[in-house]
Amino acid sequence: MEQKELQNILNTHKNRKSFDLVVIGAGPAGYAAAMRAVDFGKSVCLIEKDKLGGAGIFHGALSSKTLWEISQRVAEINDIQSQSIRCTLDLTWQEILQTVDASKDERYKQYQYNAQALEEKLGKENLCVKQGRGYILSKNQVAIYQGDVLEEVVDAHYILIATGSKPRYLPNIQVDEKTILTSDGIENLSDYPRSMVIVGAGVVGCEFATIFSNFGKTKVYIIDRAPRILPFEDADISDFVAEKLEEKNVTIHHNAQLLRLEKKGDGVEYEISYPDGRTEVMQVEKALLSIGRNPVVEGIGRENLSLELSKTGCMKDFDTQTGVDNVYVAGDVSGRIALVNVGEIEARHAVERMFGDAQKALSYDNICSIMFLNPEVAAVGMNEQQCEERGIPIKVVKIDYSLIPRAIAMRKTQGFFKIIVTHDKAMKILGMRAVGEHASSAIQAIGLLIKMDKGIIDLSELIHPHPSIIEGIQECVRALLGTATFKPSVYAEKIQCYANASGVKTPLQNL
Repeated sequence: MEQKELQNILNTHKNRKSFDLVVIGAGPAGYAAAMRAVDFGKSVCLIEKDKLGGAGIFHGALSSKTLWEISQRVAEINDIQSQSIRCTLDLTWQEILQTVDASKDERYKQYQYNAQALEEKLGKENLCVKQGRGYILSKNQVAIYQGDVLEEVVDAHYILIATGSKPRYLPNIQVDEKTILTSDGIENLSDYPRSMVIVGAGVVGCEFATIFSNFGKTKVYIIDRAPRILPFEDADISDFVAEKLEEKNVTIHHNAQLLRLEKKGDGVEYEISYPDGRTEVMQVEKALLSIGRNPVVEGIGRENLSLELSKTGCMKDFDTQTGVDNVYVAGDVSGRIALVNVGEIEARHAVERMFGDAQKALSYDNICSIMFLNPEVAAVGMNEQQCEERGIPIKVVKIDYSLIPRAIAMRKTQGFFKIIVTHDKAMKILGMRAVGEHASSAIQAIGLLIKMDKGIIDLSELIHPHPSIIEGIQECVRALLGTATFKPSVYAEKIQCYANASGVKTPLQNL
């Protein structure tokens, strides 16, 4: 924006409100930043162009995980019913969407009620929630647009950009969110698709493959460019997940290059090729593009501050602070880890840097994440292949779910725990993976110990509740210490202890 144009806008809007912090975007990150600033007694203007909660509620984690929860229950009930030749549970797609809508509405109202109550209590001069598009005019002024109409200009001591992300598209593929969809268009479906191809074998692609295969009404295909799905995880994880998907009649096109994907009649036709020269043409009813998300960095005025972008199109920052000293970023737009909990912690950290006494840079070493698959996969810290890439000698222990009493009681014995520690006397915890029922409940304590830079001795002294899935952690630790109840030498197929140095695995000589 030219200086003359900026000055004209400021002259037109002379009676400006002033805030300690202006937040652009009220998804999980932006909302968390506003509430944290309130804790410091600071005045905040929170700007959101759509609805409070953003994609985190309406097109992301909450809606997709509600779908997953329903699909898991349907699959479990129908598995039981099929064993006794009883009628299966048959929910309509509209009934499914009603539950998803109820979930979104409940969370949205919580965001809305909290903000409205605080606005009334503190006064709009201290907390002002504005619907509109936030646009940075300068390092201390933000415009609020309604469509193309400039409604208001506010002054800001600090600015936080939390504009989130949007689905990534592929060139030459026309997405209409009806036949060829992204995750934003799932709820546009009028019924279960008879067949669907998912382009992309990352977390989101595998989650939607799990959801639709669980309902048992959709033949699912996955196009995977790599030799295995979830390539960022260890092979034992991705192989296990692939096996479970295939058991649900999901076809995975491994090592497949997408040549074309287009609407044909009322459906979709796609063509793929393989390294050996073979090609394959398939017809399905729907296609879902699941190839990641792009940060929303356009239309927010970043060029007025010459804010730099990384090679991946994300906002460049150091510990949430951009190259402009009073402008910060948080959430998907920062381009680190696109998770709600990460966005929230980045936003809170940014505000603590602005108004508090945050001394340490934000660490991502102990981020806990969940992959909503069948069964669920939980992760914290590094995996084996990351340790190999960094040349870190490690010790690894794996224990099968079939040795955990709670898993036996639930009749859910498929899965395993895997803990990775340093190959030294301290055996400090570097990471953990859990695959199976209740996996997500098992990783939090490990995340805390990673943050505290502790070893497995501290974990071995913790008394775990019985019967619980997390007793598997206790057995992992005991196996590494050579004190396991069930000996690895006896249960060699169910308990594995080995050293890994640069990809060379050597069994540990534990009884």
